[in-house]
Amino acid sequence: MIKKSNKVVLLLSGGLDSAVVLSICKKLGYEVIAITFDYNQRHKVELNCAKWQADNFKCLSHRIFKLDFFGGSSLTDNIDVPKNENIKNIDNGIPNTYVPSRNIIFLSFASGYAEYKNIDKIFLGVNAVDYSGYPDCRKEFIDGFEKLINFSTKKGLCNKKFKIETPLINLKKKDIIQIGFKNGVDFSKTSSCYDPSKEKICRRCDACLLRKKGFDEAGIEDPLWRK
Repeated sequence: MIKKSNKVVLLLSGGLDSAVVLSICKKLGYEVIAITFDYNQRHKVELNCAKWQADNFKCLSHRIFKLDFFGGSSLTDNIDVPKNENIKNIDNGIPNTYVPSRNIIFLSFASGYAEYKNIDKIFLGVNAVDYSGYPDCRKEFIDGFEKLINFSTKKGLCNKKFKIETPLINLKKKDIIQIGFKNGVDFSKTSSCYDPSKEKICRRCDACLLRKKGFDEAGIEDPLWRK
């Protein structure tokens, strides 16, 4: 009998959510092959956080792939990041921090990398509860993409199906933070801010405000807000 692989591919951004997913993978006993994307994002400080988390949780390997992303987003273009004084003022629509097709591109790359490595499971930290309303963070997208790669790859057609794992997708930010705290995640080595300056958070973008709300509700102090 062929022993089933215990390796997984993890999309590790350097953000809070992906760090918590990494901690979950390690708790489950997986050997993690982490991949990170440098797409010239405004919040490039997250790349250093990804490196630190990969090393801290002893990933089997960690590679940063350079992508030449297009504009159209305040994260990749000369467009102002939306700022608010409090979370109640966040617009309900899809914000301009949305990067068109980002998770489609990331998961396409990850599925090809997983097929090359003969790995079945791909983990990522998308969340559809306390998030900015991105269409490519919803369960409908994940389910549809999983079906797509399973009928458009050699691996899928040979009945060695991919499984996209999203353990945080239905959790509130406070629950994600509590899991990470229990699993030993060092939150000072994560990055959430969309518009950081010399590693200082802006405290007013959607990501900063949603993060603060999560920590407040979890009853845990955020080390980044303490600075």
